[in-house]
Amino acid sequence: MNIGIVCYPTFGGSGVVATELGLALARKGHSVHFITYSRPARLSGFQENVFYHEVTTMDYPVFDFTPYESALASKLVDVATYADLDVLHVHYAVPHASVAYLAKSILAKMGKHLPVITTLHGTDITLVGNDRSFKSVVEFGINESDGVTAVSEYLRDETYATFDVQQNIEVIYNFIDFDRFKRVNKSHFRDLLAPNGEHILMHTSNFRKVKRVKDTIDILKRVREHHPTILLLVGDGPERPQLERLTRSEGLNDCVRFLGKQEAIEELLSISDVFLLPSANESFGLAALEAMACEVPVVSSNIGGIPEVNIHGETGFLYEVGDTLAMAKGCCSILESPERLNSFREKALKKAKEFHITDILDQYETLYRKVMTQVTE
Repeated sequence: MNIGIVCYPTFGGSGVVATELGLALARKGHSVHFITYSRPARLSGFQENVFYHEVTTMDYPVFDFTPYESALASKLVDVATYADLDVLHVHYAVPHASVAYLAKSILAKMGKHLPVITTLHGTDITLVGNDRSFKSVVEFGINESDGVTAVSEYLRDETYATFDVQQNIEVIYNFIDFDRFKRVNKSHFRDLLAPNGEHILMHTSNFRKVKRVKDTIDILKRVREHHPTILLLVGDGPERPQLERLTRSEGLNDCVRFLGKQEAIEELLSISDVFLLPSANESFGLAALEAMACEVPVVSSNIGGIPEVNIHGETGFLYEVGDTLAMAKGCCSILESPERLNSFREKALKKAKEFHITDILDQYETLYRKVMTQVTE
């Protein structure tokens, strides 16, 4: 198949999932065309069967805001025509679902019928898409898609509750590529970051308020009352300066490491003992799944789609948002003995294998063929 993929090219969950899905499809022999305004963060180097089409916009004085949607629609028409796309898969509804509808309508006038699949990822429904200035357009784009998927049961149910959606929404979970995400021996790396044998807590995100990264520092302080521990904070975003000031004022400079954006997340996970995800909301919790694939138990909020991934008392622990005392106790419970930690590691890996990329890939390929058949009937 010739498959077009539209996504945001950032380190956010939707962009990561879209890119990893496209790369996996390409490895199976499909031609995959990424269409976005810059090269996706996880699309590096030459990949067979993978093509990248950059969306450029016009810098013109009459435009206070660059008309990206119009430029994207034009590029979609161009790529669909000359690459002879069989299906277009757009990730994150805003504005991709409505733009895909526009491109599809233009192509129909040209005699080409292109089925569109929209995958909902979270804040495109629960935050941005629910804003009055977007809601009607998002609702329209979803209903005009030929197929709609959500990354968790929670997100599917939220979409039905928030919008008047007539389409069937199929749950296709996020996934893990175990060729990449697996525990590897990085003991020398661990010795550098925890030279005195400290336990290692880790958190990775875009450092926005919804991620409640400040809670990880409070958890660390409480855990350190019982175990020598350091915290690795991976990522970047608007909350980082405030977090750095807090770390200094609390005298935690030596045990909180700000590592910024990292490509080889799996190497850092391989040296970690507990992954922290205290978010105020998560549609799925891809970061938690990546940790579990690397045999790292998760202590998280009991919110959104996280309970579909992290199982309380087995792969880690779930607590109410903001309950850092309970989260710290959960960490201490996991760390109380090597045997207990290893037990959690084993169960985390076992659960993660339920989200193996090969199984999820089959579900998407089946959906692609289904909508292609519907369009030709």
